Amino acid sequence: MADQTHVLFVEDDDVIREATQLALERDGFAVTAMPDGLSGLEAFRADRPDIALLDVMVPGLDGVSLCRRIRDESTVPVIMLSARADSIDVVLGLEAGADDYVTKPFDGAVLVARIRAVLRRFGHAGGSAQAEAAADAVTGGVLAFGDLEIDTEGMEVRRAGQPVALTPTEMRLLLEFSSAPGTVLSRDKLLERVWDYGWGGDTRVVDVHVQRLRQKIGQDRIETVRGFGYKLKA
Repeated sequence: MADQTHVLFVEDDDVIREATQLALERDGFAVTAMPDGLSGLEAFRADRPDIALLDVMVPGLDGVSLCRRIRDESTVPVIMLSARADSIDVVLGLEAGADDYVTKPFDGAVLVARIRAVLRRFGHAGGSAQAEAAADAVTGGVLAFGDLEIDTEGMEVRRAGQPVALTPTEMRLLLEFSSAPGTVLSRDKLLERVWDYGWGGDTRVVDVHVQRLRQKIGQDRIETVRGFGYKLKA
């Protein structure tokens, strides 16, 4: 298991849980599958998996609450599984700290692709090549925007001298903005660069993460350009 990516999978439907576990194991993942949120939390604390897949509607401790508990303790990537694409649970899961979501019923190959995409961006918390080039051009690897400082070498953020705790996804998002301050970045472009989507995705993922980022670095730091996207104020 040491050489395998360890997945925590929490799903109360026995058929879906067993079939998905087998599919993931065939693709080389080590899987711990749990039927409810409380046992899922125990397994997370005991095993410290590389990624967590959480169904929204599980007994004991629902997936959104479980995500929130995990996020209080760790920045491990979390993907929510939701039965309805238009469900408010999708937004609630993202607001709780999930990095992405997949709608059920899902194709096994699609789920594996999304898992690998999340793991790729968590393997290196920096943003795109554009963001990395901008960071390299700054003496000492520090970008400054008013009272906001981004240490691109230490992957740390400070606001008014105080450390700001960001998840790897939030850090990548901030680096994308800071690589081109004042430039509008569309939601589709951010999905491509930050979430590694080579296909169309749900822009709610972007909107919720921008909202979370604003709460941490300042509500007025990232500006909404209606009809186009977002930009970091220079």
